[in-house]
Amino acid sequence: MPQFDFAHVFWPQVSWLAGCFVVLYFGIVGLTVPRLGKVMSAREGQVTGDITAARAAKAEADATEARYTAELEATREKSRAEIAEAKLHAARASEQRLAVAHEATEGLIHAAEGRIAQAVANAEKALADIIAESASAIVARVAGEVPAAEVVQSAIKARGQAVGNL
Repeated sequence: MPQFDFAHVFWPQVSWLAGCFVVLYFGIVGLTVPRLGKVMSAREGQVTGDITAARAAKAEADATEARYTAELEATREKSRAEIAEAKLHAARASEQRLAVAHEATEGLIHAAEGRIAQAVANAEKALADIIAESASAIVARVAGEVPAAEVVQSAIKARGQAVGNL
């Protein structure tokens, strides 16, 4: 068998093997490496573009979040200021209503005090009249004669000043 005759066949087979390997290797490498390089550079360009777009989108999202946070905080501060102003306005309005009510109450109190003083004066006068009539009746019964009204009134006044009542 000629395949097993290694003395004559080995070197030609090895040379054919090397030649075919070189032709196939450089043929495949020559054809596929440029295509593979194009695919790899296109892929790298796409990945780089995607990363750049993602970074730009993240930066835009961060800026949007910062604007949102700033606007939210500004709105909160504005709301706090409006609430404080509303509280102040309500307090002032309440104070004004209380002042008006206080004045009205003071007027009613003064009017009531006037009516009470008038009622006391009327009661004291009525009491003085009752005392004068009683004193006249007592003197008339005891002495048998009716004293003059001026004498009774002056005696009652003198007695009232001495006691401090009338």
